[in-house]
Amino acid sequence: MKKKALIVLLGIICFACQPDDTDAPPIPRTFNMLSLGDSYTKGEGVCETCGYPVQLKDSLKTRFNTQDIFNLKVIAETGWNTMNLIDGIATETLTNNYDLVTLLIGVNNQFQNRPFSWFEEDFPELVNTATTLARGNKANVIIITIPDYANTGFGQAFGGPTITEELTEYNTYIQNYCLENDYGFIDAQNLIFAGLTNPELLAPDNLHPSELAYSTLVTQLLPLALDILME
Repeated sequence: MKKKALIVLLGIICFACQPDDTDAPPIPRTFNMLSLGDSYTKGEGVCETCGYPVQLKDSLKTRFNTQDIFNLKVIAETGWNTMNLIDGIATETLTNNYDLVTLLIGVNNQFQNRPFSWFEEDFPELVNTATTLARGNKANVIIITIPDYANTGFGQAFGGPTITEELTEYNTYIQNYCLENDYGFIDAQNLIFAGLTNPELLAPDNLHPSELAYSTLVTQLLPLALDILME
């Protein structure tokens, strides 16, 4: 009897040691990311991997399986206003399969003294385009308000407090639009506002955000981006 019981026990142990399908390696997933904007999105004045789109992608990668693939496309140029971005997107061959789309635009509308009505007309069009590209799902879109460059060496020479007043109007419009239309947004107006007293926030051109400033923006973006990609 003892021998029979031992055989049964060994059988149970061997069965328990059989490979479980749940231990199979995870199937690699591919995530497509798109960032739309101007110099703040391009990362003017910092290294190619120092801007917020690449920092966000790299931060996301560390929170997923190593087999997962993250593709990033950036459509942004220094000096672009909303109309330039609309035209820039139109020159690209894009598919509507982006899992995450970010939009940061408007500073050059202000700097170039474009009528505010331009922005009121162009911004909803850009948000709609971003939504279409984001698999038609507004939940996959994150909108970022415009950093205030008033307290930079460049900003002090071009208006200082007036810049803040004008960008506040733009950013109030952006935030209200996002709230009224149920879009996720990040408030980045103060991203480099302390540039005069904290020069580490600025790139060497004394105007654009530094790698450190962009990392602060990524810290804000990351929770929203994770929620989007983990759904």
